Amino acid sequence: MNKDISRRSFLKLMGAGSAAALAACAGKTNTQSDDNLATEPPVGQMTYRTNPKTGEKVSLLGYGMMRLPEIEGGGDYDQEMINRQVDYAIEHGLNYFDTSPAYCRGLSERCTGIALKRHPRESFFVATKLSNFGDSSREASMQMYHNSFKELQVDYIDYYLLHAIGGSGMDDLHRRYLDNGMLDFLLEEREAGRIRNLGFSYHGAIEVFDYLLSENEKYKWDFVQIELNWLDWNYANEINKDNTDASYLYAELLKRNIPAVIMEPLLGGRLAKVPQYVVSELKQRDPLKSIASWAFRYAGTPEGVLTVLSGMTYMEHLKDNLVSYCPLVPLTEEERDFLDHDIAHQMMEEETIPCNDCKYCMPCPYGIDIPAAFVHYNKCKIEGRLPNPVDNEGSDRETYRRNRRQFLIGLDRVIDRERQPDHCIQCGQCVPHCPQRIKIPQELEKISRLIEELKQTEAI
Repeated sequence: MNKDISRRSFLKLMGAGSAAALAACAGKTNTQSDDNLATEPPVGQMTYRTNPKTGEKVSLLGYGMMRLPEIEGGGDYDQEMINRQVDYAIEHGLNYFDTSPAYCRGLSERCTGIALKRHPRESFFVATKLSNFGDSSREASMQMYHNSFKELQVDYIDYYLLHAIGGSGMDDLHRRYLDNGMLDFLLEEREAGRIRNLGFSYHGAIEVFDYLLSENEKYKWDFVQIELNWLDWNYANEINKDNTDASYLYAELLKRNIPAVIMEPLLGGRLAKVPQYVVSELKQRDPLKSIASWAFRYAGTPEGVLTVLSGMTYMEHLKDNLVSYCPLVPLTEEERDFLDHDIAHQMMEEETIPCNDCKYCMPCPYGIDIPAAFVHYNKCKIEGRLPNPVDNEGSDRETYRRNRRQFLIGLDRVIDRERQPDHCIQCGQCVPHCPQRIKIPQELEKISRLIEELKQTEAI
């Protein structure tokens, strides 16, 4: 399949801005790491939520087709494995599949369409997006819209989204959807039945979110996709001042009776790879449940949630998440308070870089592996193994030397030397594409300075 669309073709189709924002799908990224992922989920026990417009039953777990399995060493997506996992998901009651023209080097829709075509059309709901980040002209946007039908092999789309609105403010909303007439066109397509439900996914500027909801009488949004998890519920704005707490977003949708589709329930895997003290506290409460299951129960408990999306690269992730929703055991008020305050507060004190490993910042024009650098830094920070050069002069020099060695060797193992943070030229091309509004060049410079300080001390 990769031979059918070259990187040059993909860049031309999506536009340079879009490719930098969304092209790279993390086919090998394990965003759900835990010690209890092999439990076999029961069949016939899926929890469903009702779409208030159509009355259709939507599975509480949705399959995010952003991180698809790849053939080992080949670089191609493993269609056979994708088919197997889709079959397994449908067998266990999952019926919502979310994709985009921009995911997986432009191949996610095609892979998804091949897998779903083997099942009766009425057995699944498919969601995709108008991901016109680069060339947002009406002509290019229309081409993208119609191509989604072709790639997915469908004659109607169940859930269609304006993709990632808010990241660049109201000007971007006007450029991509309003001034080119695309939103008016999509409303007509919904009226014609080729779109069954119309919504948008939100990141960033709150004025865009508030504006689109203020126009709900005009647009009649059928659903809205937001980021919701137990860290973002009260602390999204503290993590980054340009983000909005999920508690506000959810409340605004609930009072308008607009169903919420949830993305980032694991915050890019960060809520499955928590510090050991958090693992201990969660395991004390329920030693048989995976750490990730707490985040999925949290995201699925609110009554206004229609479905919770998860990018499940591996079968063990799919099985574990199915266990969480087959059926859902809602969080008690005490459990929710425990996560919202005790655990979230402790996590906030870690002061990590708020990277979700979404790879929207990639590819970097200078080859830097931005997400890998942030993930490595955060991992060492969370595990208490981030070396501080000041400690080299204190009484704990041996611990410093061990941490220093592990940090530098670990960095070389996960990132090639020529792709490490010290190669960043501070061009800033990545910044507009980050949903978390991270000041990426400054964070890379911080890591680069740490690396230089560590290298100037005793040789490994």
